[in-house]
Amino acid sequence: MELTETVDNPAPPGANVWEITARDKVALRAAHWNCGETCAGTIAIFPGRAEFIEKYFEVIGELLGRNFDVAILDWRGHGRSKRLARNPNKGHVGNFRAFERDLDAFAEQILATHCRPPWFALAHSMGGAILLAKARSGRSPFARLVLTSPMIDLYGLRFRRAAEALAKLLARLGQGRLFVPGGRPYPYIAAPFEGNVLTSDRGRHYRTAGIIEVAPDLAIGDPTIGWINAAFRLMRRLKKPGFPLRLLTPVLILAAGDDGVVRTPATEEFAHWLKAGKCIVLPQAKHEILMETDAIRALFWAAFDAFLPGEQTQDAAAASPSPAA
Repeated sequence: MELTETVDNPAPPGANVWEITARDKVALRAAHWNCGETCAGTIAIFPGRAEFIEKYFEVIGELLGRNFDVAILDWRGHGRSKRLARNPNKGHVGNFRAFERDLDAFAEQILATHCRPPWFALAHSMGGAILLAKARSGRSPFARLVLTSPMIDLYGLRFRRAAEALAKLLARLGQGRLFVPGGRPYPYIAAPFEGNVLTSDRGRHYRTAGIIEVAPDLAIGDPTIGWINAAFRLMRRLKKPGFPLRLLTPVLILAAGDDGVVRTPATEEFAHWLKAGKCIVLPQAKHEILMETDAIRALFWAAFDAFLPGEQTQDAAAASPSPAA
């Protein structure tokens, strides 16, 4: 359950790495950093599909510089948490409510025992959708949520109803652990930088690829039919007319104007109905806002710093370039 570092991606010093266990006995990897004596609270990071703790080392360092403790989780089936299919390269889950069990274990075994309040969440894509579902249930432990490119709806789906019906049928026929049609066991980051839909920052793209080259066990390939069927079910919940109206936790959403993974218009529509939230669209950003160029990330951090009551240090300010960079 250790962390893997590379020359281009060193871990922030002082990491505590833990193995925790969800109610259904699934082993999960988590990590925690203490920012020092002065603390504005804890930021809990929840990655997106196919991500892992090491990918967020840069972000963790920036949060520590803002005087936040930081905690982060590998979802089940991801990173060095327990995989859910015989083939560990398959990104599989049968029901997204299983991820809520991961969140419960993380809150009980990491946040409650090692992290100073108040607790805030920073979640990306799939992680953002899970956090919204948890907040809607009224059982979220977080005072505020910051979400990047949350998975409200998928981009570019033609014949959506047919795709949903087929995924549901195949899952019921016991085919849920098969790759989606055309799916492969290779991690997405293994593809060339040119033409990727995740980031316009070449250095950060290849930094993540370098982590996987050193530690291929961190990566997963394409999702299974079971995963996409479960994702469709969750997105239908999120898009019900009353869902955002019943969210009482303050939410800041950062959406990508050039997102080729999730539909930004659906995210904007969702945010329109939030009672305590707003959506900021970063026009030139691709899906992974926190892995984007310095200029785009500076816009993210400006919004983040205005939304959360942190105490930014000089080091943190120096690490976050101005929007004109």
